Amino acid sequence: MGRTEAASSSPALPCLLLIVVVLASPLLLLVRGDDPYRFYTWNVTFGDIYPLGVKQEGILINGQFPGPQIDAVTNDNIIVNVFNNLPVPFLLSWQGIQQRRSSWQDGVYGTNCPIPPGGNFTYNMQFKDQIGSYYYFPSLLFHKAAGGYGGIRVLSRPRIPVPFDPPAGDFTILAGDWFKLNHTDLKGILDSGNDLPSPDGLLINGQGWNGNRFTVDQGKTYRFRVSNVGIATSVNIRIQGHSMLLVEVEGSHTMQSTYTSIDVHLGQSYSFLVTTDQPPADYSIIVSTRFTNPVLTTTAILHYSNANGAAKVPPPPAPTIEIDFSLNQARSIRWNLTASGPRPNPQGSYHYGLVNTTRTIRLANSRATINGKLRYAVNSISFIPADTPLKVADFYNIPGVFTLGSMPDNPTGGGAYLQTSVMAANMRDYVEVVFENTENFVQSWHIDGYAFWVVGMDGGQWTPASRQGYNLRDAIARYTLQVYPQSWTAIYMPLDNVGMWNVRSESWARQYLGQQFYLRVYSPANSWRDENPIPKNALLCGRASGRRTRPL
Repeated sequence: MGRTEAASSSPALPCLLLIVVVLASPLLLLVRGDDPYRFYTWNVTFGDIYPLGVKQEGILINGQFPGPQIDAVTNDNIIVNVFNNLPVPFLLSWQGIQQRRSSWQDGVYGTNCPIPPGGNFTYNMQFKDQIGSYYYFPSLLFHKAAGGYGGIRVLSRPRIPVPFDPPAGDFTILAGDWFKLNHTDLKGILDSGNDLPSPDGLLINGQGWNGNRFTVDQGKTYRFRVSNVGIATSVNIRIQGHSMLLVEVEGSHTMQSTYTSIDVHLGQSYSFLVTTDQPPADYSIIVSTRFTNPVLTTTAILHYSNANGAAKVPPPPAPTIEIDFSLNQARSIRWNLTASGPRPNPQGSYHYGLVNTTRTIRLANSRATINGKLRYAVNSISFIPADTPLKVADFYNIPGVFTLGSMPDNPTGGGAYLQTSVMAANMRDYVEVVFENTENFVQSWHIDGYAFWVVGMDGGQWTPASRQGYNLRDAIARYTLQVYPQSWTAIYMPLDNVGMWNVRSESWARQYLGQQFYLRVYSPANSWRDENPIPKNALLCGRASGRRTRPL
């Protein structure tokens, strides 16, 4: 699908043509300025899958695991009609897609009523001012452990310069941990108040050991987009005999640094270039878990089209279990200030470090026992879902669903308790958020609706003096961050997207057991300029059942 073009006209009727052009010119401008639409129809079903050699109940989209990839261009309108053929409610969310002015399309339970069994819902999204590598996943119940995920690739518009030559191919790698237990069994373990066992293995694009082969020609350069779609562990990726030139992280072009391996934490996405400059052979693409005992490993094959056997070079070693390697690598990833992003102007034209912050928010994760069961918390609050999606309740002014301001700006140090926690914030505030991790596990955090600058990370306790070490010039802008054990990570974030946005742990057991909350970004203007109206097709449930979406 492309842009609509005006038809050529005959010179025989110049006066009539002039009148038509004058009257229709606003319409022509509107049509030419309209962005393309891409339509998808997805049927969601359960099906038998065998990713680790054991029969399991997986979530299929159009019979596929992983699901179909979405290929788009900046500003494209993406229409996805999802038919839920599961016997349980279902939602899809879109990791990293900012849903500008429209948290109605975010696809988490805090914003959307689930698609009921046998029902459907059409997501109507625009990939506004975005480029890069993303993915979608099922957000409800514990469906993420059953598959149902797929890649999203957003290319730059043709006239926007990209800071590297077009690659000979563009591959997606959806890597992550996997359990042999069905998702319902995993959910049952958590519901009973216990923690999950360790994962049983790793998958690459839904397959186990050497289940995928990426065919390349010798002497060319290829782009690989890697997302960690797992639910429990960070992973590391490396390619036998080849280096990786990092070019993009979650929609930001990076300074082009070369790595022999890259850590990808839960929920994160990276893309790098690989030049096939080695003797023709089959080389291993190796993915292994980080900071686990034992270390799990899986492989895919980088197959040279003229290969005549396996590579004779040794496979690259796994990184050490030390945190310092990963921390220093994360600090080395910098924003490319001169490269264009989704718009022609350079990324660095926004001087994020020169803007004064208006508010500091400190978020501390913790493990707790509440009512005899395992829970996880943020600033001592363990989130519990309400009976009505928070965005829906907010729109209809339904009382008693949540308390605005129930998530404090700082750790309380008190005992953990259950609550439907919502933090209040104002449109156009510019906030500093510090994530503090006093536990002995790497944390991974995601904020829906936003990208932010990761200005600092270090070990120990954060203090105001820690700001002296912030990178206020070329920190990477991204949507998912990691916090190392006994460490902190700080971000700067402009609140320029009105809505109800999920802030969550990407460790899915922690998210499920309460390590999340919602950020309500509010504009008193109540204008469609700031936020789209509720969709006409919005599903209504809970205390909003029976209400109408039209007239507004």
